This record gives sequence, C-alpha cells and structure tokens, in this order.
Amino acid sequence: MGGTAAANVKATSPSAIEDVIDTDRYPVCSWPDGAAGELVGDVRRQLADTGCCVLPDFVRPSLHARLRDECATLAPSAHYDAETVNVYNIDADAELPPGHPGRVGMLRGNAFVARDRIPSDHVIHRLYVSTAFQSFVAACFGLPAVHELADPLSGLCLNVVVPGQEHPWHFDTNEFTVSLLTQGADAGGVFEYCPGIRSAEAENFDDVSAVLAGGTEGERFVHRLDLRPGDLQLFLGRYSLHRVSRVGGATQRHSAIFAYSERPGVVGSVSRTRQLFGRVLPEHLAAARRAVRVDGLLD
Repeated sequence: MGGTAAANVKATSPSAIEDVIDTDRYPVCSWPDGAAGELVGDVRRQLADTGCCVLPDFVRPSLHARLRDECATLAPSAHYDAETVNVYNIDADAELPPGHPGRVGMLRGNAFVARDRIPSDHVIHRLYVSTAFQSFVAACFGLPAVHELADPLSGLCLNVVVPGQEHPWHFDTNEFTVSLLTQGADAGGVFEYCPGIRSAEAENFDDVSAVLAGGTEGERFVHRLDLRPGDLQLFLGRYSLHRVSRVGGATQRHSAIFAYSERPGVVGSVSRTRQLFGRVLPEHLAAARRAVRVDGLLD
C-alpha cells in the first residue's frame, strides 16, 4: 500500500478529515453531541424506511475535482474480467431447480482497483481510515463500532464501470455498505435497488425472479437513485438486490467502496477475491481455513 505511517497518522487527525468532509453540513466529528445526533437519527430513519441513505456533497465541493482526478488516475489499474455471473455470485454449475433465480446468467463487466493500489494521501483513503468517519458510520448503522477489513485488497476499492458495461443485479456479502461516487457517467450508470427483498430467514426467490425478469411485476420492487460526485451512500446491501445499470456515453462511472465489518480481522473469501481482483494473497488462504458463516443464505 502506498504512503507512510506518518501520512496515515495525519489522515486520521480531526483537522485533516474536516478538510475533506463538509462538517458544517455533516458534523460527523462531534458525534454524539448536538447536530451530529440529529444527523445520525435522520440517517437511521432513512435506512429503516428504504435500506438506503444518501448524503449529498458529503465531500466538500472544492475537492470534487481532486476526488475525480485521483480516482481517474487509479482506474487504469483496475482488474477487468468480464464474466457471466448470477445474482448470488455462486458457481454457475450449482445444482438448482428449474426457474430458480440463481440459474439466470448476467454479464458482469465492472472492474475493481484494489486497496493496495490506492495511495494513503488520496481523498478516499483519508476518509476510509478516519476514526471520526468510522465512528459516524457505526452510529448510522446502530453499531458500537466498525472495523476496517483486514483484507489487503478489498477493504477499500474503486469500482469502475466503462461505457457499454454494467454491474448486474447482486447481493452484497456484507450486511452494510458505504460508498462514494467520484465520477458519474454521461448516461445510464444508475444505481437501482430493491430494499429488503430478502431477509436472513427468507430468500424470497419468487420476488427476486420477478426483478430479474423485468416487466411490471418486478418493477414494483425497484428504487432508483440519482447520485452525484461527492455523494456518500449508506446501504443495507446484504438483503437488498441492487445493480448499476448499463453505462452509456464516453465517460466511465467510478465509485469508492468503503468496506467495514462489525468484527475485526475480516478477510474476503478466496473465490470472491480472485473473481474481483484476479489474485489472492497469503492472508486470503489463511482466512479460508478459519471461515465462519453468519447466516444460512445461498451466498
């Protein structure tokens, strides 16, 4: 990973993060006092209602150009591997009954820049490692704390969708997701999601199938967001089916994904890591030997 220990210490200081976040509008550093408590309350209500909350211009508008340029410079190092996937990201040869949504193949054309390619002085890295930001995120999701992933590749990454490609319907492996749009597409590239379409107790395969089939029956589940660069998105993606629609025009869509966990030491699976980044490290192989499932869902 780029940068030095000294740079990381500076990145987590309140003064540094206040240069990045519009703290007049989003007083994250003062949590749990005053206006910060009101902000967290608003976020929690939106998450309870639709499973998603967007905070516009969370990154100061004066930094939008830098945010875009830094991530655009990183984009060429993304791992591209267009492949046919299913909504659960399980083996395409898995034995599933006829009509099962896991039998529907979709082309995944998005790409990812891994954390070890992102310098520590970049805006998205400064946000990710900020203890004030982490405390705010934890409060928004009603958690005592969140932890950076111990995964050297997927803790922080940049999602790149080039024109003509999309990030098809899927569920996240983590219960909550935090992301930041850094560059929007000329056309398309819309974030679409189906809040709470499944739960830890029920897969609701018929509803998922309806969304994948399109048409009016599936459309009733779909919400759409008009995200702008600098907007922070907090999302319950484990139980909400979601996608980024096909990107049009000439401009790539870039978004930073801040992956946190309720418990420390989390490392991604070998298969998923290889799928997203085209490589695995010793940390992934070691974690595979001590993996523990947190629910009984298909993925």
